[in-house]
Amino acid sequence: MVPSRPELIIVDDESSIRTALSLVFTELGYSVRSASDGFSALALIHECEPNILLSDLNMPGMSGFELLSVVRRIHPTIHVVATSGAFSGKSVPHGIAADAFYEKASGLSSLFDAIKQAAQSDSTIRRSSDGATLIWMSPTRWLASDDFYILMGCPRCLRAFPKATTDKQQLVCETECFHCRATISYAIVPTADVGPSPSCSYETIDIDGITVPFDVSPRDRHNPN
Repeated sequence: MVPSRPELIIVDDESSIRTALSLVFTELGYSVRSASDGFSALALIHECEPNILLSDLNMPGMSGFELLSVVRRIHPTIHVVATSGAFSGKSVPHGIAADAFYEKASGLSSLFDAIKQAAQSDSTIRRSSDGATLIWMSPTRWLASDDFYILMGCPRCLRAFPKATTDKQQLVCETECFHCRATISYAIVPTADVGPSPSCSYETIDIDGITVPFDVSPRDRHNPN
């Protein structure tokens, strides 16, 4: 049992895992809320900032990779524990903005230890952010080729710009902001190796003077009638 009631948010797209862990940690003395994806978790954090965030990495919508990057930059005092079945070991995989890592299905004792250590940590410590934290990006649109582009947001000037890339396998990438020329370190969220659908047609979009081709599925095409 923990001596007080630390605030804990559990983020996982599997409802059975959210329910089970919420019941367990409530019984252990934590005040628990849960969310099914990164966007819902950010809403909960906005309502009341927790002491601890336990988040899965592979989720639809906003992934855990992206969520933890945002939390580290905007809420640096939150102690973060990442969890996934896609990585092995107890160390935090490179580039993930977390204080600890729990490998799913490796036994709950290590998870309990990680959360207990988080509850006992100094909640006033501001963890490294800004340039030290990678920006995790998901592919925004597939190009007419087998490449894709991402809509990059610059942490310095807060302007957005499209970035065409083929770096699906390279973990850490760098690019220059189209607007302020700042160097941005980023990584691509691991996804299934899929490309543009054969049923897609290709149109273009103009973003800040940059013309980018992107795929449009039949249901996404504008119907003038």
